[in-house]
Amino acid sequence: MTGVLTIGEAMASIRTPGPLRLGGTAQLSVAGSESNVAIGLARLGHEVCWAGVVGEDQPGALIRRTLRAEGVDTRFVRSAAGAFTGFVAFDQPAPDITRVSYHRAGSAGSTLTAAECVAALTALSPELLHLTGITPALSATAREAVLTAARTAHTAGVRVTLDVNHRERLWSRADAAAALGELLPWVHTVFASQDELDLLGPAERPAADLLARGVAEVVVTAGAAGAHCHTSGGSLFQPALPVTVVDSIGAGDAFVAGYLSAVLDALPHADRLARAAAAGACCVGAHGDWEGLPTREDLPLLRHGSGLALR
Repeated sequence: MTGVLTIGEAMASIRTPGPLRLGGTAQLSVAGSESNVAIGLARLGHEVCWAGVVGEDQPGALIRRTLRAEGVDTRFVRSAAGAFTGFVAFDQPAPDITRVSYHRAGSAGSTLTAAECVAALTALSPELLHLTGITPALSATAREAVLTAARTAHTAGVRVTLDVNHRERLWSRADAAAALGELLPWVHTVFASQDELDLLGPAERPAADLLARGVAEVVVTAGAAGAHCHTSGGSLFQPALPVTVVDSIGAGDAFVAGYLSAVLDALPHADRLARAAAAGACCVGAHGDWEGLPTREDLPLLRHGSGLALR
Protein backbone atom coordinates (compact mmCIF):
# COMPACT_ATOMS: atom_id res chain seq x y z
CA MET A 1 0.00 0.00 0.00
CA THR A 2 1.31 3.44 -0.94
CA GLY A 3 1.85 5.74 2.02
CA VAL A 4 0.77 8.99 0.39
CA LEU A 5 -1.02 10.05 -2.77
CA THR A 6 -0.78 13.72 -3.65
CA ILE A 7 -2.55 15.34 -6.58
CA GLY A 8 -1.82 18.63 -8.31
CA GLU A 9 0.09 20.54 -10.94
CA ALA A 10 3.85 20.46 -11.42
CA MET A 11 5.55 23.05 -13.61
CA ALA A 12 8.88 23.74 -15.16
CA SER A 13 10.68 26.52 -13.28
CA ILE A 14 13.36 29.01 -14.18
CA ARG A 15 15.37 31.08 -11.73
CA THR A 16 17.55 34.09 -12.38
CA PRO A 17 19.86 35.78 -9.84
CA GLY A 18 18.61 39.24 -10.84
CA PRO A 19 15.66 40.84 -12.65
CA LEU A 20 14.37 38.49 -15.34
CA ARG A 21 14.08 41.31 -17.89
CA LEU A 22 17.86 41.69 -17.91
CA GLY A 23 18.38 38.14 -19.17
CA GLY A 24 21.54 36.23 -18.36
CA THR A 25 22.07 32.83 -16.82
CA ALA A 26 18.99 30.96 -15.60
CA GLN A 27 18.54 27.68 -13.75
CA LEU A 28 15.97 25.21 -15.06
CA SER A 29 14.17 22.88 -12.65
CA VAL A 30 10.65 21.84 -11.66
CA ALA A 31 8.25 23.26 -9.10
CA GLY A 32 4.81 22.65 -7.65
CA SER A 33 3.56 22.41 -4.09
CA GLU A 34 2.19 18.86 -4.30
CA SER A 35 5.21 17.51 -6.19
CA ASN A 36 7.53 19.23 -3.69
CA VAL A 37 5.78 17.42 -0.85
CA ALA A 38 6.04 14.16 -2.78
CA ILE A 39 9.80 14.57 -3.19
CA GLY A 40 10.15 15.51 0.47
CA LEU A 41 8.34 12.36 1.59
CA ALA A 42 10.31 10.16 -0.80
CA ARG A 43 13.60 11.53 0.54
CA LEU A 44 12.42 10.73 4.04
CA GLY A 45 11.91 7.10 3.03
CA HIS A 46 8.18 6.89 2.31
CA GLU A 47 6.30 5.45 -0.63
CA VAL A 48 4.56 8.34 -2.35
CA CYS A 49 2.75 8.83 -5.62
CA TRP A 50 2.15 12.13 -7.41
CA ALA A 51 -0.81 12.24 -9.81
CA GLY A 52 -1.26 15.05 -12.29
CA VAL A 53 -1.18 16.07 -15.93
CA VAL A 54 1.75 17.37 -17.98
CA GLY A 55 2.02 18.32 -21.61
CA GLU A 56 3.51 16.13 -24.32
CA ASP A 57 6.53 18.40 -24.37
CA GLN A 58 10.07 18.65 -23.02
CA PRO A 59 9.08 20.41 -19.76
CA GLY A 60 6.63 17.57 -19.14
CA ALA A 61 9.39 15.06 -19.74
CA LEU A 62 11.61 16.97 -17.30
CA ILE A 63 8.95 16.73 -14.58
CA ARG A 64 8.49 13.00 -15.09
CA ARG A 65 12.23 12.37 -15.09
CA THR A 66 12.88 14.50 -12.00
CA LEU A 67 10.15 12.87 -9.95
CA ARG A 68 11.20 9.36 -10.96
CA ALA A 69 14.81 10.18 -10.08
CA GLU A 70 13.67 11.28 -6.63
CA GLY A 71 11.80 8.03 -6.04
CA VAL A 72 8.27 9.33 -6.59
CA ASP A 73 5.74 6.99 -8.23
CA THR A 74 4.54 8.61 -11.49
CA ARG A 75 2.32 5.88 -12.87
CA PHE A 76 -0.73 8.16 -12.63
CA VAL A 77 0.82 11.07 -14.50
CA ARG A 78 -1.05 11.72 -17.75
CA SER A 79 0.41 13.45 -20.80
CA ALA A 80 -2.17 15.70 -22.46
CA ALA A 81 -1.90 15.95 -26.22
CA GLY A 82 -2.14 19.51 -27.45
CA ALA A 83 -1.71 21.07 -23.98
CA PHE A 84 1.43 22.70 -22.62
CA THR A 85 3.21 22.18 -19.33
CA GLY A 86 2.96 25.32 -17.24
CA PHE A 87 6.02 27.10 -15.96
CA VAL A 88 6.92 29.49 -13.19
CA ALA A 89 9.69 32.08 -13.14
CA PHE A 90 11.53 33.24 -10.03
CA ASP A 91 13.68 36.34 -10.23
CA GLN A 92 15.18 38.80 -7.76
CA PRO A 93 14.26 42.43 -8.45
CA ALA A 94 16.08 43.47 -5.27
CA PRO A 95 18.29 41.77 -2.65
CA ASP A 96 16.36 39.32 -0.45
CA ILE A 97 13.20 39.73 -2.53
CA THR A 98 11.96 36.91 -4.78
CA ARG A 99 9.35 37.71 -7.43
CA VAL A 100 7.20 34.89 -8.81
CA SER A 101 5.57 34.92 -12.25
CA TYR A 102 3.20 32.15 -13.35
CA HIS A 103 2.51 31.05 -16.92
CA ARG A 104 -0.08 28.34 -16.43
CA ALA A 105 -3.51 29.54 -17.66
CA GLY A 106 -4.96 26.71 -19.75
CA SER A 107 -2.05 24.42 -18.95
CA ALA A 108 -2.12 20.62 -19.07
CA GLY A 109 -2.34 20.60 -15.28
CA SER A 110 -5.68 22.39 -15.42
CA THR A 111 -7.23 19.47 -17.34
CA LEU A 112 -7.08 17.16 -14.31
CA THR A 113 -10.31 15.14 -13.99
CA ALA A 114 -12.22 13.57 -11.13
CA ALA A 115 -12.18 10.18 -12.84
CA GLU A 116 -8.39 9.92 -12.90
CA CYS A 117 -8.14 11.02 -9.25
CA VAL A 118 -10.59 8.32 -8.22
CA ALA A 119 -8.71 5.77 -10.33
CA ALA A 120 -5.47 6.57 -8.52
CA LEU A 121 -7.12 6.37 -5.10
CA THR A 122 -8.77 3.05 -5.91
CA ALA A 123 -5.58 1.48 -7.23
CA LEU A 124 -3.27 2.71 -4.46
CA SER A 125 -5.40 2.68 -1.30
CA PRO A 126 -3.01 5.19 0.34
CA GLU A 127 -2.81 5.97 4.03
CA LEU A 128 -2.92 9.69 3.29
CA LEU A 129 -4.24 11.89 0.49
CA HIS A 130 -2.54 15.28 0.40
CA LEU A 131 -4.18 18.21 -1.40
CA THR A 132 -3.64 21.95 -1.62
CA GLY A 133 -5.75 25.00 -2.30
CA ILE A 134 -3.78 25.65 -5.48
CA THR A 135 -5.13 22.95 -7.79
CA PRO A 136 -8.84 23.83 -7.34
CA ALA A 137 -8.00 27.32 -8.60
CA LEU A 138 -6.75 26.09 -11.97
CA SER A 139 -10.11 25.28 -13.60
CA ALA A 140 -13.65 24.11 -12.89
CA THR A 141 -12.68 20.53 -13.73
CA ALA A 142 -9.63 20.66 -11.45
CA ARG A 143 -11.79 22.02 -8.63
CA GLU A 144 -14.27 19.18 -9.08
CA ALA A 145 -11.40 16.68 -9.27
CA VAL A 146 -9.97 17.79 -5.93
CA LEU A 147 -13.37 17.83 -4.24
CA THR A 148 -14.21 14.36 -5.57
CA ALA A 149 -10.82 13.03 -4.49
CA ALA A 150 -11.27 14.38 -0.95
CA ARG A 151 -14.80 13.02 -0.63
CA THR A 152 -13.86 9.62 -2.06
CA ALA A 153 -10.80 9.29 0.16
CA HIS A 154 -12.68 10.26 3.31
CA THR A 155 -15.45 7.77 2.54
CA ALA A 156 -12.82 5.04 2.09
CA GLY A 157 -11.19 5.84 5.44
CA VAL A 158 -8.15 7.58 3.94
CA ARG A 159 -6.89 10.54 5.97
CA VAL A 160 -7.12 13.74 3.91
CA THR A 161 -4.70 16.60 4.52
CA LEU A 162 -5.07 20.07 3.04
CA ASP A 163 -2.52 22.85 2.73
CA VAL A 164 -4.41 26.11 2.09
CA ASN A 165 -1.55 27.59 0.03
CA HIS A 166 -3.56 30.57 -1.21
CA ARG A 167 -2.34 32.13 -4.46
CA GLU A 168 -3.85 35.56 -5.02
CA ARG A 169 -2.82 35.56 -8.69
CA LEU A 170 -4.97 32.51 -9.31
CA TRP A 171 -8.20 33.57 -7.61
CA SER A 172 -9.77 35.94 -5.13
CA ARG A 173 -9.95 35.26 -1.41
CA ALA A 174 -13.73 34.97 -1.71
CA ASP A 175 -13.49 32.28 -4.41
CA ALA A 176 -10.80 30.47 -2.47
CA ALA A 177 -12.89 30.53 0.71
CA ALA A 178 -15.87 29.05 -1.13
CA ALA A 179 -13.82 26.17 -2.56
CA LEU A 180 -12.08 25.46 0.73
CA GLY A 181 -15.44 25.41 2.47
CA GLU A 182 -16.52 22.61 0.14
CA LEU A 183 -13.41 20.61 1.01
CA LEU A 184 -13.38 21.02 4.79
CA PRO A 185 -16.00 18.36 5.63
CA TRP A 186 -13.66 15.70 4.24
CA VAL A 187 -10.39 17.00 5.72
CA HIS A 188 -8.59 15.55 8.73
CA THR A 189 -5.59 17.91 8.91
CA VAL A 190 -5.37 21.53 7.79
CA PHE A 191 -2.10 23.39 7.21
CA ALA A 192 -2.37 27.16 6.95
CA SER A 193 -0.24 30.22 7.50
CA GLN A 194 -1.48 32.77 10.00
CA ASP A 195 -2.75 35.08 7.25
CA GLU A 196 -4.72 32.29 5.55
CA LEU A 197 -6.90 31.30 8.49
CA ASP A 198 -9.66 33.78 7.64
CA LEU A 199 -10.23 31.84 4.40
CA LEU A 200 -11.47 28.91 6.47
CA GLY A 201 -14.18 30.76 8.36
CA PRO A 202 -15.00 34.11 9.94
CA ALA A 203 -14.53 32.91 13.50
CA GLU A 204 -12.63 34.94 16.10
CA ARG A 205 -10.83 31.74 17.06
CA PRO A 206 -10.42 30.01 13.67
CA ALA A 207 -8.50 26.98 14.91
CA ALA A 208 -11.08 26.22 17.58
CA ASP A 209 -13.85 26.74 15.03
CA LEU A 210 -12.25 24.27 12.62
CA LEU A 211 -11.90 21.68 15.36
CA ALA A 212 -15.55 22.14 16.26
CA ARG A 213 -16.47 21.57 12.61
CA GLY A 214 -14.72 18.19 12.51
CA VAL A 215 -11.13 18.92 11.49
CA ALA A 216 -8.86 16.83 13.74
CA GLU A 217 -5.61 18.83 13.45
CA VAL A 218 -5.00 22.48 12.60
CA VAL A 219 -1.35 23.29 11.97
CA VAL A 220 -0.59 27.01 11.74
CA THR A 221 2.76 28.23 10.45
CA ALA A 222 4.31 31.65 10.95
CA GLY A 223 7.76 31.43 9.36
CA ALA A 224 10.53 32.50 11.70
CA ALA A 225 7.94 32.87 14.48
CA GLY A 226 7.46 29.09 14.56
CA ALA A 227 4.35 26.93 14.26
CA HIS A 228 1.39 25.74 16.34
CA CYS A 229 -0.60 22.52 16.26
CA HIS A 230 -4.14 22.59 17.61
CA THR A 231 -6.15 19.45 18.40
CA SER A 232 -9.00 18.56 20.74
CA GLY A 233 -6.33 17.63 23.25
CA GLY A 234 -4.78 21.09 23.32
CA SER A 235 -2.21 23.21 21.50
CA LEU A 236 1.54 22.84 21.01
CA PHE A 237 4.17 25.35 19.87
CA GLN A 238 7.33 24.63 17.90
CA PRO A 239 9.89 27.43 17.49
CA ALA A 240 11.62 27.78 14.15
CA LEU A 241 15.17 26.46 14.08
CA PRO A 242 17.95 29.04 13.72
CA VAL A 243 19.34 28.78 10.23
CA THR A 244 20.78 31.03 7.53
CA VAL A 245 18.03 31.57 4.97
CA VAL A 246 19.23 31.28 1.39
CA ASP A 247 15.85 30.84 -0.33
CA SER A 248 12.50 30.70 1.48
CA ILE A 249 10.56 29.33 -1.53
CA GLY A 250 9.38 25.80 -0.78
CA ALA A 251 9.77 26.06 3.00
CA GLY A 252 6.06 25.47 3.59
CA ASP A 253 6.06 22.35 1.44
CA ALA A 254 9.13 21.06 3.28
CA PHE A 255 7.35 21.66 6.60
CA VAL A 256 4.32 19.71 5.40
CA ALA A 257 6.48 16.83 4.13
CA GLY A 258 8.23 16.61 7.49
CA TYR A 259 4.95 16.65 9.38
CA LEU A 260 3.33 14.00 7.19
CA SER A 261 6.44 11.84 7.46
CA ALA A 262 6.09 11.88 11.23
CA VAL A 263 2.37 11.06 10.92
CA LEU A 264 3.24 8.01 8.83
CA ASP A 265 5.76 7.01 11.50
CA ALA A 266 2.99 7.33 14.14
CA LEU A 267 4.93 9.93 16.13
CA PRO A 268 3.19 12.19 18.68
CA HIS A 269 2.25 15.74 17.76
CA ALA A 270 5.29 17.34 19.36
CA ASP A 271 7.60 15.14 17.28
CA ARG A 272 5.57 15.88 14.16
CA LEU A 273 6.16 19.59 14.64
CA ALA A 274 9.84 19.05 15.40
CA ARG A 275 10.43 17.03 12.22
CA ALA A 276 8.43 19.55 10.19
CA ALA A 277 10.51 22.43 11.54
CA ALA A 278 13.75 20.58 10.79
CA ALA A 279 12.67 19.82 7.22
CA GLY A 280 11.70 23.44 6.65
CA ALA A 281 15.00 24.67 8.04
CA CYS A 282 16.94 22.33 5.74
CA CYS A 283 14.99 23.53 2.72
CA VAL A 284 15.62 27.26 3.21
CA GLY A 285 19.36 26.65 3.32
CA ALA A 286 19.51 25.94 -0.43
CA HIS A 287 18.21 27.49 -3.63
CA GLY A 288 15.19 25.86 -5.24
CA ASP A 289 11.74 24.62 -4.31
CA TRP A 290 12.84 21.10 -3.38
CA GLU A 291 16.60 20.77 -3.87
CA GLY A 292 17.34 21.31 -0.17
CA LEU A 293 14.75 18.83 1.11
CA PRO A 294 16.42 16.53 3.65
CA THR A 295 16.86 12.80 3.94
CA ARG A 296 16.52 11.15 7.34
CA GLU A 297 20.31 11.28 7.67
CA ASP A 298 20.23 15.04 7.06
CA LEU A 299 17.68 15.91 9.74
CA PRO A 300 20.05 15.72 12.75
CA LEU A 301 22.70 17.91 11.08
CA LEU A 302 21.05 21.13 12.22
CA ARG A 303 21.88 20.24 15.82
CA HIS A 304 25.53 21.01 15.05
CA GLY A 305 24.82 24.68 14.39
CA SER A 306 26.12 26.74 11.51
CA GLY A 307 29.67 27.06 10.26
CA LEU A 308 30.76 23.54 11.22
CA ALA A 309 32.83 21.36 8.91
CA LEU A 310 32.04 17.66 9.34
CA ARG A 311 35.26 15.76 8.67
